[in-house]
Order: sequence, then structure tokens, then C-alpha cells
Amino acid sequence: MIPLKTDDEIEVQRESSLLVGKTLAEVAKRIEPGIKTIILDRIAEEFIRDNGGIPGFKGYSGFPATLCISINDQVVHGIPSDQILKDGDIISVDCGVIKNGFYGDSAYTFAVGNVKTETLLLMERTKQSLYQGIEQAVAGKRVGDISHAIQSYTDQFGYGIVRELVGHGVGRQLHEKPEIPNYGKQGSGPKLTLGMVIAIEPMINLGTRHITQSQDGWTIRTSDRKPSAHFEHTVAIKNDKADILSSFEWIEAVLKQKSE
Repeated sequence: MIPLKTDDEIEVQRESSLLVGKTLAEVAKRIEPGIKTIILDRIAEEFIRDNGGIPGFKGYSGFPATLCISINDQVVHGIPSDQILKDGDIISVDCGVIKNGFYGDSAYTFAVGNVKTETLLLMERTKQSLYQGIEQAVAGKRVGDISHAIQSYTDQFGYGIVRELVGHGVGRQLHEKPEIPNYGKQGSGPKLTLGMVIAIEPMINLGTRHITQSQDGWTIRTSDRKPSAHFEHTVAIKNDKADILSSFEWIEAVLKQKSE
């Protein structure tokens, strides 16, 4: 069964999702060459707790941190550590929050200093593929319509689309049905209905789609060690247009300010 939410529950989940966006913006302020990723994790945990939330990932299936921080060829589930960010790195920062019993889940990929043009393009196109998928997240369509929109957009650039990891329903549990693959056929999969809340999260690689798992049991990397980008929104299914519950607004305001 796919859990459905009432309008009131969706508003509660919006609060959780917006806190994720604000947390990622706090982290964005400190992303620069020379910082340890564990420092970013501490900033996030403190901010979440100060704002009445609970880190959604910490302790989930034994995950040890508040954020998943995945650098360069790491796709997702990277563990914050004493590793220092270097000029030219990119990092995916994935964050989950529990507030008032509901999860919010969102991710953003950041450039650290001066990043190669082809990698910046990968980031921009991965983010655009997320919005291509969101356009299909309306009642009456099917999961495959979201999947196909992401795949057809990214395929034209020759990128690798990770298949083993997918988006998902989100609500009182971090991972609910249905799964939301980033590849697939139009008109296939479960029907999208009012009350569904899903996390759409394209994970797109500069090279091969194939991945490996590191010895830490968590970190996923590209098989060819080329960079990977990852963006994610929590979205409620509505009749005419998807309702994006999370937000990149605060993140991008910080990035704009830093670039000026």
C-alpha cells in the first residue's frame, strides 16, 4: 500500500521539508576549500535541533551522521569525516529532518572553488532533470512518466543514470512506497494520486552508470571514478501542478551572495 496524506499532514510535512532547505543553506555558507566535512555535519545537526527538528538520517539503519556528504565520484551516502574539501571538488549534501512526526528529504550538489566546466554542466543538467521529473508529478500520471522525463533529458548528454538507487515515497517513514526510478517508460508503474508525497532524486554520472559500494558499507561511488551529481526535492502530488514541499531558495541565495 502507498501511504496517502491529508492536506493537513502535507502542510506538516512542508514544515519538515523547508527546514531541510534552511539547513542546507546554513551548510552552504561554510562550503569552501579547507573545511572538513565533519564540521558541515555538526553545523547541520545543531541547526536542525535548534529549530525543533531531529536529524532524520542519524541512526537510520545505523548511519552515523546527520548529513550524507558525497564528494566527486561518490554518488550518495558518503559519511562526513576529517576529509578536507579541495578546490575543484563537488559535493552532494543530502539531508533528512523529522519534525512533528514527518520526514523532509532534500539534496543539493555544490561546487567547491573552481570546478571544471564539464562537471558544472553535469550539476546544472542534473538539477534540470529533477525539474523535468517534477513536471510529470501530477495526479493521473504514472511513476514511469517521471522516470522517463528524467531519463530522456539526461540521455541526450550521454550521462550515466544510476539504476540501483531510486527516489521514494516519504512521510512518517523516510522510505515509503512507491519507488521512483530515474529511468523508465512513459505510462508504466503505479498511478500518481492526490495525497502521495514522493522524493524525486536524480543521481547522474559524468561517465558510466555503474556503481560500487565502499568498504564502509555506505558510500556509493561511480565504477569509473568520474564525478556524479545529485539533487532531490520532496514533492506532493496535486491535480495540475506538483507541489514542491522542499526549497532551494535559501541555498541559492547563499550561493549568489558568496559569488558577489
